[in-house]
Amino acid sequence: MTKKVIVVGAGPAGLMAAGVAAERGNDVILIEKNKQPGKKLLISGKGRCNITNDTDIDGLVSNTPGNGDFLYSSFYSFSNKDIINFLNDHGLETKVERGNRVFPVSDNAEDVANVLLKYVKKSGVTLKLNSQVTKIKTSDNSVSGIILKTGDTISCDSLIIATGGLSYPKTGSTGDGYKFAKELGHKIDDLKPSLVPLTVKENWVKDLQGISLRNVGIKMKTPKGKTIYEDFGEMLFTHFGVSGPIILSSSRHISDYGYEGIELMIDLKPALSSQTLDLRIQRDFEKYSKKQFKNSLDDLLPKKMIPVFIMLSGIDPEKFINQITREERKVILELFKNFKLTIEGTRPINEAIVTAGGINCKEINPSTMESKIVSNLFFAGEIIDVDAYTGGFNLTIAFSTGHLAGSSC
Repeated sequence: MTKKVIVVGAGPAGLMAAGVAAERGNDVILIEKNKQPGKKLLISGKGRCNITNDTDIDGLVSNTPGNGDFLYSSFYSFSNKDIINFLNDHGLETKVERGNRVFPVSDNAEDVANVLLKYVKKSGVTLKLNSQVTKIKTSDNSVSGIILKTGDTISCDSLIIATGGLSYPKTGSTGDGYKFAKELGHKIDDLKPSLVPLTVKENWVKDLQGISLRNVGIKMKTPKGKTIYEDFGEMLFTHFGVSGPIILSSSRHISDYGYEGIELMIDLKPALSSQTLDLRIQRDFEKYSKKQFKNSLDDLLPKKMIPVFIMLSGIDPEKFINQITREERKVILELFKNFKLTIEGTRPINEAIVTAGGINCKEINPSTMESKIVSNLFFAGEIIDVDAYTGGFNLTIAFSTGHLAGSSC
């Protein structure tokens, strides 16, 4: 018997869910309020689209601090390997980069979106763009249809909500799905920014704006000195604080501790031990012995960073290198290994990559993505209280939960 299925939201989760549901012989309508599907997908990975991560299932779960265990069924039913094979089979070549991150060979997110769009069209999905859902209709505690902003009603046998979170509202993620779920009796866990740039207390960070640091180490410490997060990779200074891949991942972790007062320690030279770095500094100082301190750090730091570094050292910038004392050299060494900033908070949720929080996982069947409260109602993607670190894990969640919902409806 052919079922009538409505999918609300044409992001990666919704596109996948709609295509799979249609392939199973259902009559599927995919409703999107934007004039273009996959808007958030197009800006993911800075426009390159970090599709997934080439790790194992346990790796996917361990990189999902927000209720990762809930996703075992989704990951096993449609894994990261399945995602790669799906895209390859539909003509999109992929590649694996540092940190097992998977990208399209073309480095173009639009190519990923086009594959998904062709897939839903080939599967026979009816795509309704510029159509906003305002209400979900139920009968006898089962989904029966939706009402559009135009006042039109569309009936259905099953409904999949894949409307995303609250991050990047310009892409259409404005929290509509949370409102629908709450009206239907679902609990919405606290919505917070995840994978979000951090603001800092120090005003001088503005002078570092635009500096990108590669291959640095970071530690996040509580006010009492307990290390709660460590990472290595790339970060960026901004006019308000810090951003970049390792900062975004740290933001998810330290949210459990609150942000204010967390100390960020940056190791500017993590490949060198303190002893080796000290010897390197001494060699540079011998090389530049007749120069002033302010002109001696070009081989060790980005030029724009040097004035701030010198200011923090407390050493007179006009001082000649051959007059630097051993104690002052220790201060310089400490700054290289522990460049400190004090976290104050985060940027707003609309600047976050994903939303932490959402529909409580205990109210969703993890084996089907069906609501335990309303029959024939399914959820997929960011609307659920699941979120992961950077590296392709959040898109994996979208594809896997979308596939499972489409297979179950």
